[in-house]
Amino acid sequence: PASPQGAEYNMSTKKFKRAARIILVGAPGVGKGTQAERLMKRYPQLSAVSSGDLLREGVRNRTPLGLEAEAFIKAGNLVPDEMILKLILDKLKANRWVSNHSSVTDPSPAQPSQNPSASFILDGFPRTATQASRLDSLIPVNLVVSLITPVNIILSRIASRWVHAPSGRVYNTDFNAPKVPGKDDLTGEPLTKRADDDEETWKQRLKKFDETSQPLLDHYDQKNVLWTVNGNSSNEITPKLFRELDSRFA
Repeated sequence: PASPQGAEYNMSTKKFKRAARIILVGAPGVGKGTQAERLMKRYPQLSAVSSGDLLREGVRNRTPLGLEAEAFIKAGNLVPDEMILKLILDKLKANRWVSNHSSVTDPSPAQPSQNPSASFILDGFPRTATQASRLDSLIPVNLVVSLITPVNIILSRIASRWVHAPSGRVYNTDFNAPKVPGKDDLTGEPLTKRADDDEETWKQRLKKFDETSQPLLDHYDQKNVLWTVNGNSSNEITPKLFRELDSRFA
């Protein structure tokens, strides 16, 4: 399909020949979610494993781990790494993507399945080099993609972003403009800015991301699994990403 920026990419589906265990790293506003969705459409064997979703699911279903995690959240504390690792491992075990004997306390890494249908994108974890080391000892990741879009482009994208708060519909005056300026397409109600969409807040967020992500990227670079892709838009990045995954896994 032709994209808003006029770039084209081929959406025909492809099959993996071996299991892909992928992490996407990118600054807020770079479009990680968009790339993950497109990857799962192109490679149907790929699933998303989101630490945030697993946490919310655990809390909602009142699982023992979920209840433990909820106690940390209610106290205003971060959920400990070990707990998140255990959530991820439980999910992988349930899907039979790692052996049932794997445990967080086991010093030897889980033997992940090489079956192409045991392919996943890990979202939300790890965020630090320490977490990455713990993950390595559990489930070896075989591709870390660093998505790079220039800061000025991310900031201009945020500046042109407007939302219809009641429905959550998002517009962008550059490439996804409302039919009537300043009004929601479906209800005609006025569009507003998100409270945290001001430039200063975003500059701080991007600066913080750079500081915390560099050690993470260095860690994976040393493991020879880091691949960096640059682009000014999601549509510029997608075809490069598809080519790389085709050559590595398909």
